[in-house]
Amino acid sequence: MPAILVILILSVTAGGALAAWQPWNSDGPADPAAEPTTDPGEPSTTSQPTATPEPTPTPQPDAVFTIGAAGDVLPHDTVIRNARIDGGYDFTPLLEATRPWSAGVDLALCNMEVPLSLPDETPSGYPLFGAPTEIAGNLADLGWDGCSTGTNHSLDRGYDNLAYTLDTFDEAGLGHAGSARSEQEELAPQIYELEREGQTIRVAQIGATYGTNGLPIPADAPWSVTLIDSGALIAQATAAREAGADLVVATLHWGYEYQNSPADDQVEVAEALAASGQVDLIIGNHPHVPQPMALLDGGPDGSGMWVAYSLGNFISNQDDLCCVPQTGTGLFLTATVVKPADGPARVTGLEWTPMTVDRVGAQRVYPLPALLAGDTPSGLTLSSGTLANRQELVEQVMVNSTGAEFPERIEPPTPTGDDAVVVPRS
Repeated sequence: MPAILVILILSVTAGGALAAWQPWNSDGPADPAAEPTTDPGEPSTTSQPTATPEPTPTPQPDAVFTIGAAGDVLPHDTVIRNARIDGGYDFTPLLEATRPWSAGVDLALCNMEVPLSLPDETPSGYPLFGAPTEIAGNLADLGWDGCSTGTNHSLDRGYDNLAYTLDTFDEAGLGHAGSARSEQEELAPQIYELEREGQTIRVAQIGATYGTNGLPIPADAPWSVTLIDSGALIAQATAAREAGADLVVATLHWGYEYQNSPADDQVEVAEALAASGQVDLIIGNHPHVPQPMALLDGGPDGSGMWVAYSLGNFISNQDDLCCVPQTGTGLFLTATVVKPADGPARVTGLEWTPMTVDRVGAQRVYPLPALLAGDTPSGLTLSSGTLANRQELVEQVMVNSTGAEFPERIEPPTPTGDDAVVVPRS
């Protein structure tokens, strides 16, 4: 074979081999099999897998609920007589007009000023009170969940009546704080559980009184009535939080009768509890007249502690005909609580609603805003002038309160969930 032909064949063969090793986008000729099947400048029609974005979780809503409270449940003789029915007593008609409020809040706490009379005793009012047993069931029927029971009248009829009162409250499903049947019970707060927005929220109630009207606390039952001591109350509130309480409410029987402003010792105790950071709310009673509300420095996380120094009377035989005019109208407190899913429960505000008693009109208690709006129940004996005067007297105390704003609430709240569960103290 001619040499030139051999060289030409080898060159072609070598050139083909080199072309086979060149990438398709090199400067040399490309292998058609390695070229793309579509124009690189055009979008590919081949489907490409795409990542599915993670769904954004829906934030769990805050749990919001209300705590309600009222003034003294103080069954004087005339109140007891008006509750008399064949075969017993029924206080429900006397308080029926207030049911939308006590049943409308999520947790309702009253102040049971007096002990119950034993089954073989005759109920009576002042000076040594003993209320009919039926009042406990009546309060539960009206929507109340529990009461403070440590007051200056707790021992009016002795220890046996004190213990019987708590036994009866247990049977009626009512919580209680401030008096006790054992040392263990005195140290135990009253716990209420509320299920809201997937959370179980625990509210602890602790209670105490300034004294027992000079009646001795039994030497063999020194724990029967809890006396106000700031250090002991703070220790009890701290223990309640350590045991899982989300909120601590102190119901205190303190102050001086018929005084529209808190006394120095009330303020001193309130400031000590606020400074501890262990108490969220103080609900006060005993003066029989309304006193201001306040938001004190301190409280949990330094967010402040709320205090209602006195809610006055709820039901009693007191008004301007026997006592100072302010005794005829007490307050219903509505406290709003917010509990985020990932944060602590906190009181966010207090509101007040006047509750007034028609002493001459069969001892009925009415929300004053409804009466002022023109609601005229059958048997009402209070004139429009009297109603206006009672509202003015309340506003003189509440509107002039300093600190945070405390608005008047006109309409009753609506429950935000199931009834609170009362956890036995023992």
